[in-house]
Amino acid sequence: MNIPHEMLAYATPARMPIGTPGKTGYLRLGFELDTDGRSVMRHWERRAPLIVQQELYFDREWPELPCVYILSSGGPNVEGDRYRQHISVAQNAYAHIATGAATKLASMQNNYSSLAQHITLDAGAYLEYLPEPVIPCRNTRYISDTEIVIDSTATLFYAESYLCGRKYHGEDFDYDILSLRTRASRHDGEELFCEKMIIEPKRRGVREIGAMADYDIFATALILTPPEIANRIYALINPYIDRMTHTALGITRLPNDCGLICRVMGRESGDVKRILRQLCSTVREQLKHRPMPDEFPWR
Repeated sequence: MNIPHEMLAYATPARMPIGTPGKTGYLRLGFELDTDGRSVMRHWERRAPLIVQQELYFDREWPELPCVYILSSGGPNVEGDRYRQHISVAQNAYAHIATGAATKLASMQNNYSSLAQHITLDAGAYLEYLPEPVIPCRNTRYISDTEIVIDSTATLFYAESYLCGRKYHGEDFDYDILSLRTRASRHDGEELFCEKMIIEPKRRGVREIGAMADYDIFATALILTPPEIANRIYALINPYIDRMTHTALGITRLPNDCGLICRVMGRESGDVKRILRQLCSTVREQLKHRPMPDEFPWR
């Protein structure tokens, strides 16, 4: 991953050598159909601190769905951390991926932390990817770079959310910079869309109308799916601003008929996570005719 220009000022000095164990986590997951037609995690490669458990089949609404949780044994992301994740779903396979806890970005004095993701879906594949929120602490610098390669017949629901910081510790958009980029393309290289957000709260206020206003959390949900499915989902999702729960939802179409993008804002992570699960459940019902179950109490 090339260093974006907005991060060059933070590129040196490195706090620890990049090759230090625990500083360059790597994870590769691959899902395929077995001989019985069941989707299984066929490929699994990791390097600490990123770890993953064996796939579980506990979704009572969809017992055949492999559910996988990505974990980290290294505590919060610190300066100099470089994480890479490769996720692939083969033809007609399906999976649900989440993380075991929120991603905490520790306070940084030198350098930055980054996550580079590559997600590939083949023909007819289906993937739900709902990581827990990212919590950027004071003086954090963070890059998230996601590359998606998806067949025109596949469906991906991918959501990511970011808190203002540890707000109950007095941190309110007190981080240095978030550089967030997502790009999607077809297998033949045709670009579908590319979105990038650079958030620097200390340089440009985010508490203004038109930005975050009085919300503390923002989330993005990508729904990449064939046009006929996207049209049905679009008709079912109504944008709103709820003054009682302090939540808001917006939706728009992505270019090149590749799907939809939703924005969610709120004050509490539980409310935003609930809305994201409702969106994912809508997608699942339209494609698989099965709703998402309620989260387990321990989640």
